[in-house]
Amino acid sequence: MDASLSDSLDTVSSSLGTNLLALRAIYDKCKDIHFHEFLIGGTTQAFVVHFDGMVNLELLDRDVLRPLLAESSDEWNCTEKELSSLITISDIRELSTIPELTFHISAGSVGLFVDGIATGFSLGLAKWEKRSIEEPSAESIIRGPREGFTETICVNTSMLRRKMKSTSLKMLAYHIGKHTQTEVVIVYMEGIANESLIEEVQSRINDIEIDGILESGYIEGLIEDNPFSPFPQIQVTERPDVVCAALLEGKVSILVDGTPVALIAPATLFSLLQSPEDYYQRFIIGTCIRWLRYIFFFITLLLPSLYVSILTFHQEMVPTSLLLSIAKSREDIPFPALIEALLMEVAFEALREAGVRLPKQVGAAVSIVGALVIGQAATSAGLVSSPMVMVVAITGIASFMMPQYATGIALRMLRFPIMFLSGMLGLLGLMLGFILIVIHLCSLRSLGVPYLQPLAPIKAAELKDVLIRAPIWSMRTRPKFTGRSNDIRQPSGQKPEKAKGNESHD
Repeated sequence: MDASLSDSLDTVSSSLGTNLLALRAIYDKCKDIHFHEFLIGGTTQAFVVHFDGMVNLELLDRDVLRPLLAESSDEWNCTEKELSSLITISDIRELSTIPELTFHISAGSVGLFVDGIATGFSLGLAKWEKRSIEEPSAESIIRGPREGFTETICVNTSMLRRKMKSTSLKMLAYHIGKHTQTEVVIVYMEGIANESLIEEVQSRINDIEIDGILESGYIEGLIEDNPFSPFPQIQVTERPDVVCAALLEGKVSILVDGTPVALIAPATLFSLLQSPEDYYQRFIIGTCIRWLRYIFFFITLLLPSLYVSILTFHQEMVPTSLLLSIAKSREDIPFPALIEALLMEVAFEALREAGVRLPKQVGAAVSIVGALVIGQAATSAGLVSSPMVMVVAITGIASFMMPQYATGIALRMLRFPIMFLSGMLGLLGLMLGFILIVIHLCSLRSLGVPYLQPLAPIKAAELKDVLIRAPIWSMRTRPKFTGRSNDIRQPSGQKPEKAKGNESHD
């Protein structure tokens, strides 16, 4: 490559032929690139370049090519100002370097080059197929909005803007990935989120150096505090209302182009056990459901291990009649309780994963029918006992209560080491495993925030949104770890008063 062409790869030349040669060299072996050369006013050479399938060709013809081709040569002055006045689109940018232009062209814009003008023009005419707004299937609720994020980031940001009309809603854009140049947007509420939190998120995003970002999981894995922990340290959601609620608490959200899954940080264990519907139902109902979720959290983690430890080492804890019934059902079982539990748990997890991976039309049927058939067949064959099938079934149902899929996976994975400890040491092993998990949770941080906040360290004022779901009118302050700069959510005196009856009637 000669020196002149090498220089043209960096800056836009006033020579149209140099620019055309440089771009053809850059997009060599790209079958979907399209170059269209034409004359402005019949005299000035120009060309447009774009990728097939990414541009609104109707607008390109109507608002760009037609006005330029119809321009009279007597009136054409070959200047940037004159050119901008002819093109009737709002998104037009003057760029002086080839890399800037190629970035916009790869993102769906049209590149326009005119002979005699040492700048290129990026025309925002991107148009491609995109999914319509639908309800998130993984976060279905009875009461609440039915809209979820899509794979198009501009749609996602507009959904947040529609809910949060305040000018305090700020969005910082980054392009990450050497080859993908994926747009990543940090969203926060100015004046509510702590500046130190925003700076920490920006610092971690800026430190990312990678070939490509294809999903928000890449970002999550690169900015979390402890990547070796089974527990998620960043909350994920497809719901705009969940993101807006987190922003109002002083948290930060991260949106990634190409995925409907948004990240929310910092996250605590209790925020991962909350559902958006907790705040849409009456507070008494929300509190009861939240406590039910907490109970099933422990059932998911400990029930099989408790069953194994009692049957193996502590039979005296079981009432005699129940113990005789269990012993009768286990008299023909060739395996100890630990192996029996492991067989059923592995089979249940395999069926659950198979149901997720199979097509929707058959996935649910396979997982349900498979569980029934395998459970009945294993019991009839004398491989497992009926009480063990019931314990595994209850544990599986309990795991479905977890609002966050990643939290449920963590609990399902941790069941197995606790079962091993219970099978070898009994209740001592179960307590040892549970204590180790609690110690690990106490040591976890999410962007520097304690994972068990506000329970450890204890913040009594914030427990009204953890142990219970207090009435909306009583939650006057935001969480201290995110909203210190503006911790008042609403003034006092919002409690509804009883309406006085009409005493004018006799």
